[in-house]
Amino acid sequence: QVQLVESGGGLVQPGGSLRLSCDASGLTFRQYHMAWFRQAPGGEREFVAAISRSGGVTDYADSVKERFTISRDNANKMGYLQMDSLKPEDTAVYSCAADARWPTPMIDPSDYYYWGQGTQVTVSS
Repeated sequence: QVQLVESGGGLVQPGGSLRLSCDASGLTFRQYHMAWFRQAPGGEREFVAAISRSGGVTDYADSVKERFTISRDNANKMGYLQMDSLKPEDTAVYSCAADARWPTPMIDPSDYYYWGQGTQVTVSS
């Protein structure tokens, strides 16, 4: 059974940092592209960042470029999202997703088959 479990969310002040983790099990992780999406209350799920199977290709939403960094550890089946210089508008539930079908990592949530439950990130003073 495939499971993606996020952790690392919480409450942080504006300008602060958080590191989210995505623990993958039940799949050959190195064969899957991985991405992070977020959904704010009343909003749609939006793309945050994606990383290729090997980690050699990354992509970011314009709103998080230069502030967030996506990475992965295939040996330990882990994905990460380092979030720096956080802003109140980053407040959302963050979810990791994985899919093996495409040649490159995708940015549309409909292109991802496996999803985690999400972790809440709240940026507030």
